[in-house]
Amino acid sequence: MKKEALFNKKSRQQLIKELSQESFSRWAASFYRYIPIENPQTFRDDLYRCWSRLGIFGRIYVAREGINAQFCVPEHRWDDFLQSMETFEVTRGIFVNRSNSSGDNSFLKLEIRVRNKIVADGLEDDLFQKSSIGTHLSPEEFHARVRSPHAVVVDVRNDYECETGKFEGAITPESTTFKDVLPELSQKLQEHKDKDLLLYCTGGIRCEKASAYFKKEGYKNVFQLQGGIINYLKSETVQSTSSNYKGSIFVFDGRMAESPLDKIASCHQCGAPHDVHRDCSYTGCHSLMVQCPQCEKKYQGCCSEQCLEKLQSLTS
Repeated sequence: MKKEALFNKKSRQQLIKELSQESFSRWAASFYRYIPIENPQTFRDDLYRCWSRLGIFGRIYVAREGINAQFCVPEHRWDDFLQSMETFEVTRGIFVNRSNSSGDNSFLKLEIRVRNKIVADGLEDDLFQKSSIGTHLSPEEFHARVRSPHAVVVDVRNDYECETGKFEGAITPESTTFKDVLPELSQKLQEHKDKDLLLYCTGGIRCEKASAYFKKEGYKNVFQLQGGIINYLKSETVQSTSSNYKGSIFVFDGRMAESPLDKIASCHQCGAPHDVHRDCSYTGCHSLMVQCPQCEKKYQGCCSEQCLEKLQSLTS
């Protein structure tokens, strides 16, 4: 009997070709849930079977502590996707955070991986169970509090994410990994222990662990933005007034950014306003940088002349 294929083994070139031939659009979305999963591998395989039949692409992490999913769905299969969510106890009734931007270039295939944790946080395994999380605020509630003199707005993303977009006046980290972000922010926030901490991230998942961490550190009034920046910018209240978030949203997929009109970042090479990151084309580097289209062409996607020379030496 032929073994069931639960992985996509097509080449990147073939996947790109098939994606370019699609006659429909895709919707980008995400969700997460901290929920005990007794057998992550079994759930992973069942979810893969279901979603592969629907043509869903994405990167999904499953662990004993829950699920974290970023994905794109063919627009004509969206209702089928929602129905599929109700067939699994793990995802039933979950909040799905659909993006405002197209998901056509988000992912090339479906990847579902079993991991130890759904977010690499470097925290004690029992922190999340022992500590209650912060109070969730709707986008409208967060918007109303963000300029309060009794509140401090805290970005719990990585430094490069804050570079291209953030809330005005937010305390931001200088660390490149989430496990380093939390202790760094705790030091920066020592003088604000009597204030309301308003935490935010891209889609909300990192705030779950961050809020538990800060409460354990002695912060009493901890709040978190429900659904993150993505959900905040979809609010009609926010759209009808003046958004306190400026810039684009860094996303961990092929788009690299969801881009509102304003740009607060600049190209690392020429300084022109730009809001999208890319990896250096030289495989020995792969540094993450903001690079405008003109410099991308000039440097062939490399972060420096040194990397460009090394790249050219490989192809000469």
